[in-house]
Amino acid sequence: MSQAETLKVRVTLFFILVGIVLATVAVVTDHWAVLSPHVEHHNSTCEVAHFGLWRICTKSVVLSDSKDKGCRTITLSGEKNCSYFRHFNPGESSEIFHVTTQKEYSISAAAIAIFSLGFIIIGTIFLLLSFRKKRDYLLRPASMFYAFAGLCIFVSVEVMRQSVKRMIDSEDTVWIEYYYSWSFACACTAFVLLFLGGLTLLLFSLPPMPRNPWESCMDAEAEN
Repeated sequence: MSQAETLKVRVTLFFILVGIVLATVAVVTDHWAVLSPHVEHHNSTCEVAHFGLWRICTKSVVLSDSKDKGCRTITLSGEKNCSYFRHFNPGESSEIFHVTTQKEYSISAAAIAIFSLGFIIIGTIFLLLSFRKKRDYLLRPASMFYAFAGLCIFVSVEVMRQSVKRMIDSEDTVWIEYYYSWSFACACTAFVLLFLGGLTLLLFSLPPMPRNPWESCMDAEAEN
């Protein structure tokens, strides 16, 4: 591999590394979406919640005189209570998700995210072996695993988005407003960096194509 190609690979690996960090942050944090009810009266209490793949955190916020009747931010001061989803930890209580959120959606999003981290680990192993033993061809399977990890993150994001939508549409919840938070943004950015970075790394690691295919055939006949 030439010096110019090595530089391109290193730049691509930098973006992939950023994607790995963002994917890990998205999986382990619980700020994918923020849910809030509609507030009818001033000086009332609203319960705003944010959740991720594994747990949900609720906060009771006392609203002061304000023209905005929405309880939209999780950064307001209030008592915070976090619990893991019941299907991940039976000893914890999570009534909101136990009744109103499709269990299959939550488990699917978490499982697919775990697959993504698994692909990242396997790709990193191939990458380290390619550097250690100077075997550039190992960059190809590494790039494919990174691209697969990006696709898994995308599927997990879509499953989570559908879960939030069905929660809002459900008549069993008080939540009528929502927005996606920074963990969701990390997951979306990780998808772009891992998927495109994996494809770019694959292109850079492929052997160069001959300018004229007949040259390769003639060279082979000359050697025979």
